[in-house]
Amino acid sequence: MDVGAAPARVRQGAPPSLVGRSALLASIEARLTTNGSAVLTGPSGIGKTALLEAVGAAAAARGELVLRVAGTETERWVPCSGLAELLDQLPDRLTAELPRERLTGLPVPHSATSGERASDGSPDRSPGRSFADRSTTDHVACRLAFRGLLARCAEERPVLLVVDDAQWLDAESVHAVRYTVRRLAPRGVRAVVAGRWPDGFAAGDGGSAPWTPTPDTLHLPVPPLGPDELAEMFDSYGLPVRVVNTLHSDSGGNPYLALALGGAFTDRIPRHWRPAPLPQRVQAVIAERLARLPAQAHETLLMAALAIRPTIDLLRRAGRAEAARDIRHAAGLGLLITEGGGIRFTPPAVGTVLAESADARHLARAHRALAVVVPDAAGRTRHRALADPGPNAELAHSLVTAAEQAVRQGAHRMAAELYRLAADRSPAEPAAERLEWLVAAAETGANGGLPDLVHRAAEAVLAADATRAQRVRVRLALLDLSGQGLAEMGEVFAAALVDADGDPALLGPLRVRMALGALLNGATDRAEHEADGALAHARAAGDTALEAKALALRANIALIEGRGDYVGDMRRALRLPEPPLDGQLHTTPRYIAAYCAITEDRLTEARAELLRMLALVERGSGEEVVHVLRNLTEIAVRTGRCREALDFADRAMRVTKEAAFSPGPAWYHGALAELAGGGVRRAVVLAERGLRASEQENDVVFQTRLLHVLGVARMRLGDVRAGVDTLGRIDALAAMDGQRRGLRSPMVLRWHSDLAEGLAALGEVDRAEEVIRTTRAAVGGRARGVGVTGRLDRAEACVRAARGEPDEAVELLRRATALFERLGQPLEAGQCLLERARIERRRRRAAAARQAAADALEIFVRCGARPWAEQARHRLARLDMGAQDGTAPFGAMAHTALTEGERRIALLVGQGATNQQVANRLFLSVKTVEASLTRIYRKLGIRSRAQLGSLLGAGLDGLGGGLDGSGATLSR
Repeated sequence: MDVGAAPARVRQGAPPSLVGRSALLASIEARLTTNGSAVLTGPSGIGKTALLEAVGAAAAARGELVLRVAGTETERWVPCSGLAELLDQLPDRLTAELPRERLTGLPVPHSATSGERASDGSPDRSPGRSFADRSTTDHVACRLAFRGLLARCAEERPVLLVVDDAQWLDAESVHAVRYTVRRLAPRGVRAVVAGRWPDGFAAGDGGSAPWTPTPDTLHLPVPPLGPDELAEMFDSYGLPVRVVNTLHSDSGGNPYLALALGGAFTDRIPRHWRPAPLPQRVQAVIAERLARLPAQAHETLLMAALAIRPTIDLLRRAGRAEAARDIRHAAGLGLLITEGGGIRFTPPAVGTVLAESADARHLARAHRALAVVVPDAAGRTRHRALADPGPNAELAHSLVTAAEQAVRQGAHRMAAELYRLAADRSPAEPAAERLEWLVAAAETGANGGLPDLVHRAAEAVLAADATRAQRVRVRLALLDLSGQGLAEMGEVFAAALVDADGDPALLGPLRVRMALGALLNGATDRAEHEADGALAHARAAGDTALEAKALALRANIALIEGRGDYVGDMRRALRLPEPPLDGQLHTTPRYIAAYCAITEDRLTEARAELLRMLALVERGSGEEVVHVLRNLTEIAVRTGRCREALDFADRAMRVTKEAAFSPGPAWYHGALAELAGGGVRRAVVLAERGLRASEQENDVVFQTRLLHVLGVARMRLGDVRAGVDTLGRIDALAAMDGQRRGLRSPMVLRWHSDLAEGLAALGEVDRAEEVIRTTRAAVGGRARGVGVTGRLDRAEACVRAARGEPDEAVELLRRATALFERLGQPLEAGQCLLERARIERRRRRAAAARQAAADALEIFVRCGARPWAEQARHRLARLDMGAQDGTAPFGAMAHTALTEGERRIALLVGQGATNQQVANRLFLSVKTVEASLTRIYRKLGIRSRAQLGSLLGAGLDGLGGGLDGSGATLSR
């Protein structure tokens, strides 16, 4: 079968539901409806069996006759073994009438005598053994008889053949199935077949050649599950979101492999972000899949396993001429995936198993071949070292030189590997040199997201006669590895404090991490206290690099709290020598200054500086890369570069997943980009997942940000009440435990204006006014000319319009639009125009409304802001329909114009339901639905279902509250 038993944690609960396969199931069902057949292909564990079970269950529920058979590797040479299994499932009244052995040649189940033996010498009890030596005539008779039986079955009801592991089905059964389905498809006999046929199939794989039931069979490759789908599959297992994100990366989205890897967490989650051991089940899966590889493909994969960044081109240049074919074959077996031109093993342990299976001479030859062709000097040095496993002081020092160069280039993963190799190749004496290189391996490994290497190096240092400084440094590496999860690292903090023993040079960097942990937890007072301490220690130790970082951290805290004194600290930090590139670029004054420029809406300046930083770190895959990409995403959103925002966000999320970093921050910026240029529903998914991850890591900073983007997304989907409630949680989170936790300056997190707009849409105008008033007081004069002022003006325009003051509202919107145009923030300007179109429409100024909506649409199309462009198109469609029909544009009157029953019918019809479907859903007659639709069209001034759908899609007042009538729709 495609999927074996699930890991222990999974076995304890209900089996996982079939997630992420609705489109595939719909395609299969559509094919079956037209009496067609389908073939599912994909590697082992991808979920073909689960799909077959779902299709079979649906067919049985419809009353069809479902016949199931699964090929087995041990019986693929037994003629008609699969056919016998199918025959056993036919009604007895049909098979009992047939003298199968004498008249048709069909095998009699269990007809072999006890004296017959299988090829391995054991008694052969396989069905159809006596059929093995029959003539071709007998085989033809067999197919004809099987066809006749299914033809009789099809006279009563449709027949569905479900064939799993089709690559192992015996040839005669394959011929019988194909013949029968081809002949009887018009009568309702169809087949759904699943097989593991790797692309680039070659003789020697051990399986059968690919086959299909009919020439026009629908071929459906079963794709891996996406991150969202895998997260849904793991929802009931209680694993941290960060772990699930890593499982998706390690499994390549293969459901069975992900579940098997998840079995490592059956008992408990390893502490301090220590990697979980590889489950025995996964080791067995890897061994089984590798055993199916031809010898030449196995050698190609070994070469890929030894390279740090393997590509097909690199393998070809290393002598693997058929690398492309071998990689396709391995991908078909589920051993790896190819993305962006690179090769990644799934799970990564495949590479380890391959390397451990080769002897020293074999490995040395492979490394020497790679050393000739890898494009970078550091990589060549690495392969030469791996080809020479003995102690070698000269080689160790050359590895360290290459590692230092890799650090300067931002290639922290390469640097960590080179430092580790240098320690391995270092002679026993001097021991201090070896320990120093292990410490450097831990530090660079933490920056590059290599938990295995970091923990191994740290354990080696802590078990040796290391100095206090070395012990503190490896503990700092463990802290950096935790990302946003510093709240769980209390034991490591305590041990580091003991090792520091009052030394300012050691206490300074430690207290920087303590300040960051407090800041993430929302305890800004404690964070500032620790930052002050770090600054004092840095000055006492004469460490100007640490002093600059401590000053930048203090400025960041002040900025978050909404204080203006952050400017002085930033100026002092920038006057100090720039800290070296050590994998912590995101803690330097240069980076924090760019972040300050974003909050002050100096976006052009911030973008130029961050792009320069990206050029410095782009070769790496560390946390500093993610920080730079995330902030570039936010700038791209604000400046209307939506496609660029999606690209930056995707890259940040990919690095985060592959390096097992905290996913909440990257998912926040992913949601931000989706709101601007992708899809609002996708933004909701990312925000919800990110919020869960940040809650698990006690990261208050990103909890508030994710609540903001989630609240806005919910409002844009039409559920304003849910959006307002979500935004309200930000304030509740800040006031938790009686203290202002992580109070956000309105200039940093601009959620207050969105809350006010939502409240105004709900009719809670007084509350909206209070939010605007208190926010303006909080920002004071510092925000003059900054985007937060424009957002508050737009929110106030909503309030003025709700109070019946459209002239004042339009003037506020004009002012806000001009401000956003001056700041270079086109999406904000477009939203002001959309709001103006809404207000102009309500006061019956159709031409002004249409012009504002058209201008907004032009902006959104130019920026690639697809969700906003769609909203603007709906706005224009509503205005055009009102003009064509000679009716007033539909607005708030919908609440009184339509009865509750009519609203429910309008919602369902507008969403695409037929009259019959509406009748079934609401327990009405079709005639009642038709009569209601006539009244609805008359009341709304429309003439068709299409127009009703356009009104609903535009988020109309009175229609967007859902079938239960709750909530309202934010008309933008």
